[in-house]
Amino acid sequence: ERAIARHEVREIEQRHTVDGPRQDVTLDEEDDVVIIYNRVPKTASTSFTNIAYDLCAKNKYHVLHINTTKNNPVMSLQDQVRFVKNVTSWKEMKPGFYHGHVSYLDFAKFGVKKKPIYINVIRDPIERLVSYYYFLRFGDDYRPGLRRRKQGDKKTFDECVAAGGSDCAPEKLWLQIPFFCGHSSECWNVGSRWALEQAKYNLINEYFLVGVTEELEDFIMLLEAALPRFFRGATELYRTGKKSHLRKTTEKKLPTKETIAKLQQSEIWKMENEFYEFALEQFQFVRAHAVREKDGELYILAQHFFYEKIYPKSN
Repeated sequence: ERAIARHEVREIEQRHTVDGPRQDVTLDEEDDVVIIYNRVPKTASTSFTNIAYDLCAKNKYHVLHINTTKNNPVMSLQDQVRFVKNVTSWKEMKPGFYHGHVSYLDFAKFGVKKKPIYINVIRDPIERLVSYYYFLRFGDDYRPGLRRRKQGDKKTFDECVAAGGSDCAPEKLWLQIPFFCGHSSECWNVGSRWALEQAKYNLINEYFLVGVTEELEDFIMLLEAALPRFFRGATELYRTGKKSHLRKTTEKKLPTKETIAKLQQSEIWKMENEFYEFALEQFQFVRAHAVREKDGELYILAQHFFYEKIYPKSN
């Protein structure tokens, strides 16, 4: 995948240099847009990203996967500079939709005038951990032939929790908060109250929209209404139920009430759940002001503002 990506980049650069020095590309304001989806693992991110891939040719934008070494969500300082420069200056890739398992990066720190649009999806923290636990052992129906890191381990999530295993420890719940908190050291200190508050601040002030896995269709509907340049046709595409939009972890066993209760005693769960509930409340607030329900169906509201008393009067 990395070799193919390099080859594609070289082809683009060659096309722009074959006729002499490259001319500066002037973009329309509508095209000078970049969306970053710094996807959290096991939150239905593949299902949503596949919709972006299916729509990119029709809606005329580019989709790029940010593939970091060993899926490390924290970039080195020099890679942060490279990434910011790429995203803001690579005009041939605009409008662009970037996605990858990367923690939030504040573009303003690098003197960028026009920041990208951040979006994301989060999930109930225990459900996310259970899904990831079984994913490492059994994979999913998206790439069933790929060997996973913990393949061969038949221990259930309940057995892991009962035995105090490391793969199901409360510390493993600490992921959604640091993904939203960002590249500061404190973000990755498990149980940090500062990290939780910073993640909340970023969610409200730096993210255009954050949805939840459990209400993914509504998230897609709101994106299509607000950002049709990218997401026109996304809701209908999601509803068609194509296989490419459905990714399920195989051999997943739901945890018992006892297992859930044990995890919920942890301060780490309480903080991650507080963040999830905060995100859910904000999403439902946005949705309530954007849609109306009729006969069990949601409908996007038409424009509800207009301009009047416009002076001076034109002749």
